[in-house]
Amino acid sequence: MNFQTFDLNLLRVFDALIRERSVTRAGERVGLSQPAVSAALARLRAALDDQLFIRRGPEMTPTPRAETLAPFVRDALNNLERGLFGDQRFDPATAQASFTLLGADFFSTLVLPGLAARLRAEAPGIRLRFLDSAHGDVDRLLLDDAIDLALERPLQVPDWVSSQVLFVSPFAVVAAKGHDALRDLPPGSPIPLEQFCALPQAIRTISGDMSGDVDEALAAIGARREVVLGLPHFQSVALAVGRSDLIAALPVQYARAVAVEAGLDLFQLPIPSPAPEVRMYWHSRHDKRPAHAWIRRVVATAVAEL
Repeated sequence: MNFQTFDLNLLRVFDALIRERSVTRAGERVGLSQPAVSAALARLRAALDDQLFIRRGPEMTPTPRAETLAPFVRDALNNLERGLFGDQRFDPATAQASFTLLGADFFSTLVLPGLAARLRAEAPGIRLRFLDSAHGDVDRLLLDDAIDLALERPLQVPDWVSSQVLFVSPFAVVAAKGHDALRDLPPGSPIPLEQFCALPQAIRTISGDMSGDVDEALAAIGARREVVLGLPHFQSVALAVGRSDLIAALPVQYARAVAVEAGLDLFQLPIPSPAPEVRMYWHSRHDKRPAHAWIRRVVATAVAEL
């Protein structure tokens, strides 16, 4: 391959395919038709003498050569964008841009509907996509620019990851209305420690680990609760509790929001409630990008309204 004659526009297509793993979605990202993306991919394959992407089911899976090339292409495009547009103001009212966020259904339920409505009114050219926490490793997703922001509990991250605290999330105990074991306990009051530990409980878990912050707080005083159900989403935990004799400790903001619909009463923990931070994470190369700084402000404002 002669680099002097290489069409650098092909790198935009390559980067879009790495991000989207789909010819159609890659075309939408760069403003090309599906046939045009396919043609560009054919030229890339010929120039680099590699398949680059192999179709597996609905996705285009990158080859090892493409995986190796991806961070170099992305850094080059990011540097070029910063050089060309770094000092320009970002106008959300006229901008055409896409952002991908990652987090728990806490955010997709409580934050994203209102945020989406605001963006439709104030920034109609902005496309927003939200991925579940189980989608993958946050470090890798940020490094690959597969996501712009991760909304997560405190993580051990490399020094190239920037972050800020969004809020703290204490817990409330939820139980089905009229729960037999709690019928004589007024909602809003603490559940006695012995009773709390004896009741079967559900927990939200992505990793499959059946313990969390509440269990650590209990262990500190020599107590242990009985967790019998682990589910990957807060919504599924709330629904399971509302239809059974299980109880659960959920973030208080989420518990309050879904209590009526899920048929739940709220109680207090028998111990001081852990209040873990929830942080927003992003790659530090985007610290000063006007568009990225804008979406961070918008998300932080929407979360603050909780």
